[in-house]
Amino acid sequence: MSSKKDSELSPKPTTGFSRRGFIGGMGIGTVGTGLLEKEAIAAPANVSGPGAVAITLNLNGKPVNLTVEPRVTLLDAMRNYLDLTGAKKVCDRGTCGACTVVMAGKVVYSCSVLAIDAQGKNIETIEGLPVSNPVSNAFVNHDAQQCGYCTPGFVMAAKGFLAKHPNPTMEDVKHGLGGNLCRCGTYMGVRQAVLEAAKTMKGAKNG
Repeated sequence: MSSKKDSELSPKPTTGFSRRGFIGGMGIGTVGTGLLEKEAIAAPANVSGPGAVAITLNLNGKPVNLTVEPRVTLLDAMRNYLDLTGAKKVCDRGTCGACTVVMAGKVVYSCSVLAIDAQGKNIETIEGLPVSNPVSNAFVNHDAQQCGYCTPGFVMAAKGFLAKHPNPTMEDVKHGLGGNLCRCGTYMGVRQAVLEAAKTMKGAKNG
């Protein structure tokens, strides 16, 4: 005599839907979706790295060849590979402006630009300026350099600013150089220097 209940011996009714079949279907659907996604993002792309690659930078009007890893910033490329140390590495987060350069006519933080992405663009640094130039001379006249650590960034920021705002007011200068910080607090001297440089440059054009 069997000890099993009748309910256990009777076959279970078929509903046409099973847990195993559902999971199997989901697996196929997921794999299919995955393949579609991979196909969608598998478009050809020019990938560089992770090893060092050869690049060419146009620095102060001259092409310079060097080999760097794609992760190297423009600031590190200039300082560590080309011995251009005017731009300073301070915050390294794009907030202090000590690493400011002019790239393609725009004032940029070189710590926030990859060297590989700076190719094909004219890059101006403090080293490319004549020793005697209106901005640097005005900084000296107004004692705007103090310790001098942030000065190259300020000079390049001022140069880029004056290229677009040749007749600035004090308020214009204040806002235009708001992205550069000076721990010595020589902001008034810097602003006066920029106003003087603007007058000097305007006089040179009219002369």
